[in-house]
Amino acid sequence: MLRTIIAGLKARTARLVLSSVAIALGVAFVTGTLVLGDGMNESLRDELAKGARNVDVSVTVSEESSTDVQGISPETLAKIRQAPGVAGADPRDAQQVPLVAANGKAKPAMAVSLASDEKLREFDLTDGRYPTAADEIAVDKRTAATAKLTIGQPVVLLGKEDQRHTYTLVGTYQQGTNSMSLSGSDHVGLTQEGFQALEPERPPYQVVGTAAAGFTQQQVADNVRKAIGDNGFVVQTGAELTQAALARVESQSGEFTTLLLAFALIALVVAAMVIYNTFTILVAQRTRELALMRCVGASRGQVFRSVLVEALVMGLTASVIGLFGGLGVSALLQKVVFAIGDSEGVVRLPMTVTTVLAAFAVGTLVTVLAAVLPARKATRVAPVAALRSQPDSGEEVARTGVLRVLTAVLFGAIGVGAIVFGMGIDNEEAAMVVSGAGTMALLAMVLVLGPLLVGPVNRVLGALPRALLGVPAKLASANAGRNPKRTAATTAALMIGVTIVALVTVVANSAKETVNAEIDQRMPADYTVSSAVYDRPLPEELAAQLAAAPEVAKVAPTTVVYGDRAYLTGVPRDAIGDLIRPTVTSGSLADLGDGAIAVNADYAKRSNLSVGSTVDFTPVEGTTQKLKVVAVIEGQGMSDGLMTLETSKRFPQALEGYESILVKLKDGVTNGRAAVEKVTDPSPLAVLDSAAETKEQLNQQLNQVLGFIWALIGLAVVIALFGIANTLTLSVLERTRESALLRALGLTRGQLRLMLVVESVLMALMGAAIGLTLGIGFGWVIIEALSTDTMAVPLAVPFGQIGVMLAGAVVAAVVAAALPARRAARTSVVAGMAEA
Repeated sequence: MLRTIIAGLKARTARLVLSSVAIALGVAFVTGTLVLGDGMNESLRDELAKGARNVDVSVTVSEESSTDVQGISPETLAKIRQAPGVAGADPRDAQQVPLVAANGKAKPAMAVSLASDEKLREFDLTDGRYPTAADEIAVDKRTAATAKLTIGQPVVLLGKEDQRHTYTLVGTYQQGTNSMSLSGSDHVGLTQEGFQALEPERPPYQVVGTAAAGFTQQQVADNVRKAIGDNGFVVQTGAELTQAALARVESQSGEFTTLLLAFALIALVVAAMVIYNTFTILVAQRTRELALMRCVGASRGQVFRSVLVEALVMGLTASVIGLFGGLGVSALLQKVVFAIGDSEGVVRLPMTVTTVLAAFAVGTLVTVLAAVLPARKATRVAPVAALRSQPDSGEEVARTGVLRVLTAVLFGAIGVGAIVFGMGIDNEEAAMVVSGAGTMALLAMVLVLGPLLVGPVNRVLGALPRALLGVPAKLASANAGRNPKRTAATTAALMIGVTIVALVTVVANSAKETVNAEIDQRMPADYTVSSAVYDRPLPEELAAQLAAAPEVAKVAPTTVVYGDRAYLTGVPRDAIGDLIRPTVTSGSLADLGDGAIAVNADYAKRSNLSVGSTVDFTPVEGTTQKLKVVAVIEGQGMSDGLMTLETSKRFPQALEGYESILVKLKDGVTNGRAAVEKVTDPSPLAVLDSAAETKEQLNQQLNQVLGFIWALIGLAVVIALFGIANTLTLSVLERTRESALLRALGLTRGQLRLMLVVESVLMALMGAAIGLTLGIGFGWVIIEALSTDTMAVPLAVPFGQIGVMLAGAVVAAVVAAALPARRAARTSVVAGMAEA
C-alpha cells in the first residue's frame, strides 16, 4: 500500500503543486507574523536593556504613594549617594520641549538628562561625543536626519515661558539597537546642568546607581531603602527594573502580532477551502482507481489513510516552504513598519522553536483536516464501480438537502438577530463587535447556500459574454454551472477575501467622508493657527497681531480647560454662529454668558445633564467651579462643551495662552495665507492649517492604513486565485476527451483557450460580485452600529475602488487560466480521444 501511495504522489505531483503553494502562502503569513512578533519583542528587550544597563539600584517616585512626593529632591539624592555600597548615582529625567527646526518652527522633542557616569547612559554614541558642558547637546540619529542638524551647528530649545536656550551640537546617538523605538518622537540629550536650565524647579523622577565592589544588587537596594525610607519611593534592583519594564511594554508588540495573526487566520481558512476543493476533485477523478484498489483487497481504512497520507506529505512540504517564506514576509512587514514610522531599523529574523512547531502544526493540520471529508468520501466508493466506465465528475450535480437548508436558515437567523441586537446597543464598540459577529454569520449562510447561488449568478454574469463571444462563451458558462458544488467551493475562497476587503474599504471611506464633513463644520474659518507642541499654548498677543492685519476680517482665539472627567473649550461670544457653528439640540446659545456652558450631547448623555443642570467642574489646576448648562449642542468634535472666554479665565490653565486661533479673511483677499504667515512666522510655536490641508492629512493617514489592510487581505485573495487556477487545471485533465471531441467537431485551439479563459473569468466574477455585495452590505451594518444620535456616519461606497477590484479580479482570472488553457490547446485530438 505504501508503494501505491508513493506511486500515486509521483503521478499526481503537478496536480498538487498549486494546492501546496496555496497552503505554503498561508503558513508563510503565520510564520512571518510570529517572527515579526519575536523580532519586535527582541528589539524592545534590547532597548529596555539599555535603560537598565549597568544599573544596580533604581529609585523612582511611587505612583500609588499617599504622600505629596512629586520627585526626588536634592536631599534624597544625597542620601542615596551616601548609602553603603553605592559607588555612584545620577538622576534621570525627561520632558517634552519644543525643538526649533531649521525653518524656524518648533516641533515636539523629548529632552533627557544624561548621567555623568558614562556606564549609566542609556544610549549608544554613533558620531561625535556626548555633551560635557551645559551649553552642549547631543541628538538622536533620526532627529539629526529629520531636522537636518550637523555636528557643530547650534540647536535651539524653548524652555519655560518659551525662553530660547541655544546649544552646540557635539554628537549623535542611537536609542537602543533598533530605531523601532518606544517614544517615536525627536530625542535630545543634555547634561544635568543643561537639562535643569529648561525648568529649574523640576525634580527628577528617577535615580539610578551602581554598586561598589563587594556588594550585590540586593544589598545595595536594601541599604538605599533604609537610607531614604520606602514611603513614597520604589526601590528596585537592576534585574527588577528590567523585568518591570518588560512587563509594561511587551503588550505593545503583542497587540500588533494579534492583529496580524487575525489576517493570517483568514488566509489559512481560504487555503483550507482550496485544499478541500482540490482533494474533492481528485477523489472524484480517481473513482475508478480507488474502486479497483478495493477490488484487489484494499480495505476502507487503507483507502482512507492513503488519501490522508497524500495530504500529510503535501502539508509537510508546504510547511517547509512556508517556514522559510515566512522569513521574507517578516522582513517585508518590518520594512512596512519602518516606512509607516518614517524611521530606519534593523530587520530582525529570530527563528524560535515555537515558530517552527507552529509552522508545521498549522500547515500539516490544516491540510490533513481539509482532506478528511474527501478521504471519507473515497471510502464510500463501492468495488462494483470499477466494473463500469469512469463517470465524469462534472455530472455530479449538487443536490440541496434538507440539512443544508436548515443550516443556512440557522446561520441567517443568528446573523440577523445579532445585527438587530447589536444596533440597539448604546456602546459603539460593543455594538460594532456584536453586529460584526452577525455579519460573519450571514457570510456563513451565503457559503452554505453557495451551490444554490451559482446557477442564477452564472446566468446573469454569463449573458454578456454569451452574446458577444458566441459558442466558446456559451460552453464556458455551461461548464461553470455544470457542477454547482465545485464552482461554489472554488469561488467561496475568493468571495471571503473580497467581502472583507470591500467591508473595510466601505467603512474606511465612510469614516473619511464623516471626518471631512466634521472638519468642514468645525473649521468654517479660512485658517486655524495652533501650537506645534500640545502643552505649549499660543501667546495671547498673537491673536491681537492677527486681528490687526489688514487682510483679516475676524479672529477667534480659543482656550481649553481639562478637568477630571471632561474638558471644555472657551470661545469668544461674538464668534458663535460665525466661526464657531455648533448645532443646538436644546436650549439657546444666546444664554451662554459668564458662568454658563453649552454641553456636548454625548457628554450630556454620559453625565445625565440637561438644560438647567448645574455642573461641578473640577479642573486639573485650580478649584471646582459651578457652571450652569444653558444648551445641549452637537458638532464640536471631542470637546465636552463650550463656554465663553470670560468664563474660561476662571481657570488658571486658560490664563496661560490660547489653544488655537481661528482666522477669517476679508472678502476678495487672494493672498491671505501670505498675510497670515507674515504674522505667525516669527512665533516658533505657531502652525498654520486650513480645512483643506487638515482633510488632506487625515485622508492620507486613512489611505495609508487602508492600503496596509488591502495588502494583508490581498494574500487571501492571491490564495483564492491559486484555487481557481487549480480547479481549472484539474478540470482540463478530467475533460480531456470532452475537449478533444469539441476539437473534432470544429472548435479551434483559440476557441478552446477562450472557453477556459471565460470560464475562469466567470468564476472570479462570481466570487467578486457576491463578495462586493456582501462587503458593501456588511459595511453598512458596521456603519449603522457605529452611528449615534450625535454622530451619524453616512454610507460612502467608493465606486472607483470597487471598479479596480472587479478589474483586478478579471485580469487575475485571465492569468490564472493561462496555463490550463495552454495545456488544453496543446493536447492533440487523437491523444485526447484515446484517453480512458
